[in-house]
Amino acid sequence: MSAVARYDVNAARAQRLEALGERWEFELDGDVFSLPTEMPRDAVRALAALDASDLDGLLALLLGDDQFKRLGEHATSIQDIQALLEAYGRDTGMALGESSASTRS
Repeated sequence: MSAVARYDVNAARAQRLEALGERWEFELDGDVFSLPTEMPRDAVRALAALDASDLDGLLALLLGDDQFKRLGEHATSIQDIQALLEAYGRDTGMALGESSASTRS
């Protein structure tokens, strides 16, 4: 009887990070921002606690205080933020839902 191969979480994570990098970057008016390519479980819980319409809360959580403050210095529309989050999800495999975040299968 042969054993089933063991799934190595660390190796899989290393492959994802090698393919995607540690951070996902975007540019706005020449200013560069970055988001994590891997979402910690505690961040998902914090995202789930946010109201679905709280874009500032979502962005503050993803960007951190310093980057969120810098982002606030730029004129952005809801459509800008929606396009940004869609690109982030597409490129990293992270889907930010109505009131929580989950990874796509």
